[in-house]
Amino acid sequence: MIKNYFKVAFRNFWRHKLFTLINVIGLSIGISAALVIYLLVHYDFTFDKFHKDGDRIYRVVTNFSFSGSPGNNPGICGPLPWAVKNEATGLQQAAPIFRLSQPNVTVPNGSKASSRFKIQDNVIVADSDYFKLFEYKWLAGSAKTALIAPYQVVLTSEQAEKYFPGVSYDRMLGRTVVYDTMRTTVTGIVQTIKQNSDLVFHDFISFPTAFSDPSIKQQLRLLNWGGVSPDYQFFVKLTPQATVANIEKQINDIEKRNYKGRPGVTEEFMLQPLADIHFNPIYGTFNGRVADKTTLLELSGIALFLLLLGCINFINLTTAQSAQRAKEIGIRKTMGSSRKQLVFQFISETFLLTLTAVVISAAIAPVILKFFGGFIPVGVQTSTIVQPNVVLFLALLTIIVSLASGFYPAMVLSGYKPISVLKNQAGKGQETRKALFRKSLTVAQFAIAQFFIMATILVSKQIYYALHKDLGFKKDAILIINSPWKNRQERLNQVLLNKFKAIPQVDMISMGRDAPTSDDSHSTEATYKDGKKEIKMEDLSLKFGDENYIKVYNIKLLAGRDLIPGDTSKAFLINNTLAKRIGFKDPHDAVGKVISKFNGDKDMQIVGVVADFNQESIHAPISSLAIMTSTNFYFNGTFHIALKPQTANGNEWKTAISSMEKAWKQIYPEDDFEYQFFDESIARLYANEQNTVSLLNWATGLSILISCLGLFGLTIYTTTQRTKEIGVRKVLGATVTQIVVLLSTEMAWLIVLAFVIVTPVAWWAMNKWMQNFADHTAISWWIFALSGGGMLLTALFTSGFRTIKAALENPVKSLRSE
Repeated sequence: MIKNYFKVAFRNFWRHKLFTLINVIGLSIGISAALVIYLLVHYDFTFDKFHKDGDRIYRVVTNFSFSGSPGNNPGICGPLPWAVKNEATGLQQAAPIFRLSQPNVTVPNGSKASSRFKIQDNVIVADSDYFKLFEYKWLAGSAKTALIAPYQVVLTSEQAEKYFPGVSYDRMLGRTVVYDTMRTTVTGIVQTIKQNSDLVFHDFISFPTAFSDPSIKQQLRLLNWGGVSPDYQFFVKLTPQATVANIEKQINDIEKRNYKGRPGVTEEFMLQPLADIHFNPIYGTFNGRVADKTTLLELSGIALFLLLLGCINFINLTTAQSAQRAKEIGIRKTMGSSRKQLVFQFISETFLLTLTAVVISAAIAPVILKFFGGFIPVGVQTSTIVQPNVVLFLALLTIIVSLASGFYPAMVLSGYKPISVLKNQAGKGQETRKALFRKSLTVAQFAIAQFFIMATILVSKQIYYALHKDLGFKKDAILIINSPWKNRQERLNQVLLNKFKAIPQVDMISMGRDAPTSDDSHSTEATYKDGKKEIKMEDLSLKFGDENYIKVYNIKLLAGRDLIPGDTSKAFLINNTLAKRIGFKDPHDAVGKVISKFNGDKDMQIVGVVADFNQESIHAPISSLAIMTSTNFYFNGTFHIALKPQTANGNEWKTAISSMEKAWKQIYPEDDFEYQFFDESIARLYANEQNTVSLLNWATGLSILISCLGLFGLTIYTTTQRTKEIGVRKVLGATVTQIVVLLSTEMAWLIVLAFVIVTPVAWWAMNKWMQNFADHTAISWWIFALSGGGMLLTALFTSGFRTIKAALENPVKSLRSE
């Protein structure tokens, strides 16, 4: 019997090849989207799920309040881990770690030249408790002895093979690895973590080293309760009986007993679950990438909608064709088939189509992942489809889609009565209900498609607005070059500055820190007093630059004078927002006034007021800002270079960059030359939105394609069913235009109805999304008009060929066939 079911199914597919193709394409698109998004969602939600007792592992983080202004830091103060280990109860393990700042690694090779590895990330200082808290497989050495003495290091297998290629793990023990100038001895090799994890460390230097090495000791500030560093973090594992609230209370009580705090500043330690690290942007991760649960849910919604569109196509086309299989059903029932058997027959046909679509989707998924490689994590791109969880997902998806698409058509088809079928009266009483159901599904299809169109247009409009808005400064033809952090010297930078100035294509150079708009920020507290009132500012943003800073960026000076070298530590520029905040509507009135308690203890004079400009992306509002000079190499190590305009099709900028690289190598021969154009760095601030647009473009295109394929199939069915009516109308004098209008009017009304339904929903969703931006474009009426009109024209174009062909048919042929 099963063999017969499949034989009938294939015979039916072959008889209706076009409808079969439409159904397979629609389902393949939906299933492909579901598969790719499942891989992405599964990838992010499996981070650090493999650790034993992971639900009891936490990171200790710090929450601040600066006179009411909140702050957050994933790090802790120096003495805290040791005090907690000694005094707190309810902890099974406690492990502090400290991440080194991108050391250069040298591996001596005996008589051969040493191997050098520049700027190694994820090198940490840790103790043996780290390997008790997070279990690793040891390939050489032992957790008990590997990190107990100063200047010992444990390597992951992948890193060890990079440092010592071709050497067995056992022979690596005792070898030397030098981090900048610190010599360490390899005492252990652990297996590189293969599962998804934010614990991406690969070099583990023993914590006793921190007590012996002056550089690390100074950075850790092991006796300073008042300093917190994001590179110094603390993980704890609770006992089964311990509670989070109790451990947090103990940790905060320990700090209070040892540190009285600072005036106006409160801090509180909190336990962050290990599973939360991958998704929490407040504290961040170690690899820089934080997944967004909201985005993952939105992606899941897109996949669900595309899958739903494919299912709607199948239901519509199958129920529309039901009359053509009525006699087959009547004969089957007359020969003794039960309704249950018929339902199984039609479900099996749906299953075969769905299985075909799943196979196609699995085949093209790697291509899709590669195509979207720009914003899909590498771990997802390299994942294979042949995994137990993926196979299980596809199996469940096949069953669910088969039932969702096939159950209703199966119930309709199996419900025909044999007597009515054989009298050519099959389903006539149900046809109106079936037509209404099909129309409802068609309206749902076009509503989803129009929602995607509206969302795509608005997001694109907002990104265009962000990239082309007057941000208050010049952003074109400006290069930003950071001098090397480790080897940075004021004398060398000055020599390099003079070499850059000598390049003909350079117009002007400024030395400072951040560009006017960047994702890096610095702030401090200050107070303004005018005798009547006192205005405290806990969130005064800072920019650092020399006397050429506002000239390079063409920032408008509203009042006063520009900065001069002698202004360091005693005078600065402020923006108009700050001038208004301290009570001056006219910026000229603010010049000469003094801001006191700047950074706690300094008095700074306002020597000029500049026009407002966006200091961050337009997600954030313009804040109070001061621009000042600095002699600190940290705030004075970035070159801001304005280039002269280049001729059409010229290569002047390319020549200038080449000259800068040569000058760079003369001053910093050991460091790589890196640069970025300022306008490109601004565009990167909106990378998430640009990725969203790309996804929406594809979702919109696919939803329109699926909807139009379904519409094309229904148009073929409708014109075929109304062949006799069209012939009679033409005989009675109807023109081709009248017949085309007649056949298209009903479809047009369905699209208009979908537009009416989806417009308020889309407006609400867009308005909600716009709230993420402090400055945004308007939700214009033409967005809705364009999407509705575009959808209508697309649908008319899709169905037009078939309706015009039907209207042009010779009525004699159509009536003769009847």
